[in-house]
Amino acid sequence: MDSSVIVQARPGSIYSATFSAMASPCEVLVDTDDAAVAHDMGELARDEALRIEAKFSRYRDDSVVSRINQSHGHPMTVDEETASLLDFSQQCHVLSDGLFDITSGVLRRVWKFDGSDKLPSQAAIDAVLPFVGFQRLTWLSPVLTLPEGMELDLGGIGKEYAVDRVLGLLSARFDLPMLVNFGGDLCANRSPRSGTWQVGIERPDAIDNAALVLELSQGALATSGDARRYLLRAGQRYSHILNPMSGWPVAQAPRSVTVAAGTCMEAGMLATFSLLQGEKAQDFLDEQGVRYWCLQ
Repeated sequence: MDSSVIVQARPGSIYSATFSAMASPCEVLVDTDDAAVAHDMGELARDEALRIEAKFSRYRDDSVVSRINQSHGHPMTVDEETASLLDFSQQCHVLSDGLFDITSGVLRRVWKFDGSDKLPSQAAIDAVLPFVGFQRLTWLSPVLTLPEGMELDLGGIGKEYAVDRVLGLLSARFDLPMLVNFGGDLCANRSPRSGTWQVGIERPDAIDNAALVLELSQGALATSGDARRYLLRAGQRYSHILNPMSGWPVAQAPRSVTVAAGTCMEAGMLATFSLLQGEKAQDFLDEQGVRYWCLQ
């Protein structure tokens, strides 16, 4: 993947620095009159995003996650950053009553969300379920014991974590209004001189077309949905959002949920939690007292 940083001028004294990381288009929007500053910020953002990707990607044999997944049931001591993500994942598991589970990635062995009509058999799902469940592992920070056959997948929080990390890193070095956007999950430190950041929310049935445009001064927006990953059989759409207890896609959930929060990790957590509630997604969000946008 080409991770070169490309800087372009935008209306309103805004520069964008774009690059690719985490299998997503990434950009930093900055309110500045200096293209060189925007380029420096883009390089710092790219380097941090690639560092996080290299460390936590399950696709890399040398990542921390891969080493954990290959630990064969032996205790493993992890570093402080990894421990903080495991603590957050454990908290999410508890708060969601087990619906948010970073061990559920093994279900990809039987589910392939490629837009086809191919559903796995119940027997195939049942064969994988014994390897799902955060409660099955032993986490006593900083020591983790992952039972043989189980895997961790931090993909559900990795991009949001990277957004928050990059915004914090850039804000500490550059006293400028900025917005960090990784594949539609984003966070801003403050408003640009032109007023507010304009953020488009994608239509679930027409990728790359905005269903609505939001004005953001500061804080985060995160979106979860099935626009790109799904199965379709006999007129029924199966989302890639899986219930880790049943092994089946959550039914009757909104096609897309966008949540506003103080950090990208919080926004992403709430967006995912809501979809895991299925038809009760909006009731859940109302109970949390957060701003959100559901698209069907």
